[in-house]
Amino acid sequence: MTDLPPNSQSTENQPNRELAEELLRKLRQKEGSWVEWGQACAYLQKSGYNPQDIFEATGFEPIQQNQIIVGSQVYNSLEKGGASEEVKSHYSQRGSDVLYEFRMLAQEERASAAELAFKHKVDADEVKEVARAIKDFSRLRNLPEGFSAHPGDAVAYQTWKQARQKSDLQLRSRFIAKGLKFAHTDSARQKIEQLLTDFTVVPQRPAPLLPFYRLESEAEMSRVVPVAGELPLNPDALRAVPIVEETEPFNMVKFSGEGAWVPLPGWQVVLNAEDPVVILGKSDIFPNQEGNKPQPVMIAIDRSQRKWDNGSYFVVDNSGELDFQWFETEPDVDLLGRVIVIVKPKRIFDDEIIKDSWQIDE
Repeated sequence: MTDLPPNSQSTENQPNRELAEELLRKLRQKEGSWVEWGQACAYLQKSGYNPQDIFEATGFEPIQQNQIIVGSQVYNSLEKGGASEEVKSHYSQRGSDVLYEFRMLAQEERASAAELAFKHKVDADEVKEVARAIKDFSRLRNLPEGFSAHPGDAVAYQTWKQARQKSDLQLRSRFIAKGLKFAHTDSARQKIEQLLTDFTVVPQRPAPLLPFYRLESEAEMSRVVPVAGELPLNPDALRAVPIVEETEPFNMVKFSGEGAWVPLPGWQVVLNAEDPVVILGKSDIFPNQEGNKPQPVMIAIDRSQRKWDNGSYFVVDNSGELDFQWFETEPDVDLLGRVIVIVKPKRIFDDEIIKDSWQIDE
């Protein structure tokens, strides 16, 4: 393995070289626990080292680095949250993939969630549903009748809702069994047991369709041009205009500062927005997109629209990260804006051909 190349960051951001090399050696030889590996990767990345360089020097792929870094941060929350020694000992040796999914939970929820996962032997395949159930439960304005704030009851409530939506008795029984497994209080268990004799089906309200739109024509591909100002102008004003370089696939442009612009077609929904902001992401962060190949998308939101309605998706603060959610009932969480349109890039099969009009004419 090769050593990491010297980083181009300023001197005050440079890590202690000897410490960095020692951390690389421990990562390369897999010394210590995964929690220590995560802390080492976090130190190196925070000091300015590229995840790809760390991978080449240690064998830890960038996606694995991210998992153990975040997982180790969640593990630290367990110690602060009063998790039992048995749980801390278990997760200090394994389960980075489980703790990683608890990143979306508040600091005070993580310890109890880890206790729940340990007690019921929740694995990486099931933990996403458990974490999402706890998070969604925490956003309810009032506790549902019969269910407590314990994470076990949160999961039980989610499965209770799912069971009531199923007319197939086999599926219904499967959710009832899962709810009984996780229920923490007797009252929650009684609510779920009632479904064994009450076969009423409560139809599931379908989530609204996501406002995807694909750019299809050249006329829709706007070009952003900087403005020097209004005449009369002196030459310095013209010289001060930054050079614009477009970034594919949405022709986003940046200037010398931290800001950037991106072109959006003049659709009515965009023109009507009072405070539009664009967030770049991948299509697979949204529901019902798992089977499709992830692709870059622009998520346009209107920050002025912060009043809940059950026909829209909203952007929210999910434990320090922006997240996009649909809420069937009014949530007890601040809404940061409504999603107005999600733009997919135009399909271009040959970038060079479209530049030559004579080839298109033929």
